[in-house]
Order: sequence, then C-alpha cells, then structure tokens
Amino acid sequence: MMSYAIVGFGKIGQALAHAFARNNINVTVASRRPPEELAPQARAIGPTVTAKSLQEALEADTIILAVLFEQHREVAKALPSWKGKTIIDTTNALVPSEDLEGLLSSAFVAKSFPGAKLVKGFNHLGAATLATDPIVEGGHRVVFLSSDDEDAIAPVADLAKQLGFAPVKLGKLNEGGALVHARDRIWGPLIFQDLFKKKQ
Repeated sequence: MMSYAIVGFGKIGQALAHAFARNNINVTVASRRPPEELAPQARAIGPTVTAKSLQEALEADTIILAVLFEQHREVAKALPSWKGKTIIDTTNALVPSEDLEGLLSSAFVAKSFPGAKLVKGFNHLGAATLATDPIVEGGHRVVFLSSDDEDAIAPVADLAKQLGFAPVKLGKLNEGGALVHARDRIWGPLIFQDLFKKKQ
C-alpha cells in the first residue's frame, strides 16, 4: 500500500486533506507547526487524516508539497536523500525567472530533492475549488500532471483518480508542463482553468 503525506497545512494542504478524507484514504499532514497544533483541525477534516511531525510525515512514499514555493528548500533539508520518494509539487512560483536560473519552477524545486521523482500537479486550481467534491453530475474535475520521469506520473494519476479527479498528463515539465507553470507573476495558460472530463 502506498503511503501519503501532505507537507504544508495551509489552504491547499487542507483542501487536499479533505479530498483524502472524502475517499477514506489515509494521509499524514505536517507543517512547521507542531503536530498537536494541527491535530484538532486534522481530526475535524476526517478520521483518515493524521497530524504528525515533519520527520514522521516524510516516511511516506508519496509526499505532496503544499508549502509556499519559497519554503521548499526548508522541507528538502529534512532528509539527506530523497531516493525512492515521489514528490507532488503543488507550488506556484511568483518570482522573477532569474531567481530560478532559467528553469521552470518545478525543475528548480526538483534540484532540492536529490533522488526523488517529482511530479507537478494539483497546482492549477485555487484552494476553494480544490476543496470541493471533484465529482459532479456527468464528470470529474481535471488535474494536470507533468514530470520529467514518465514512470512517476502513473501512480500519481492513480491517486488523482482515487481522489475523484480526472488526471490529464501533460508530459515533461518543459513541454506540456510549461502550460501550468507561473512565470514572473504571469500565470500559465492552464492555471485556474476549472475543467471537467465527462464520464466515458
């Protein structure tokens, strides 16, 4: 069984925790705050959501990075190696492109997590939208996924389906993935597009 953790318990982290709770999937949540501070909120979201310390949360196979882009390095320092881990990067970098050394923000984030497989996903919807049930009459809310590691997308797509979303694979970060990256305070063309895929 895959284990999941959400690092960051702001609006996006909580919205995703709701998706796990709705589908009775266990998930650990952690942030810079101690777990006892997060626990009441986690319990209120649902019985499958458990607050733990950052170190405990990082024992999960798949880690959803739901912190501000500026905080990703802080999270990355928590483990010496990220081998065997999948990171789902939900961040949007509203920083000048020179700060990213000419890279797309997810490729820049990936450099901080040596050994991990990184998938960009769940970043193009606002928290309020992400928190609502993605299954509506006749369809499922779309989430876009992109990664430079083709094998990494499939298990994340499976997770998205389990959470009720319709995953749409955009290929590599600098190909289709570029459509969901914010650059220089300009939003990618697919950010905030609330799309649904009809049931086949």
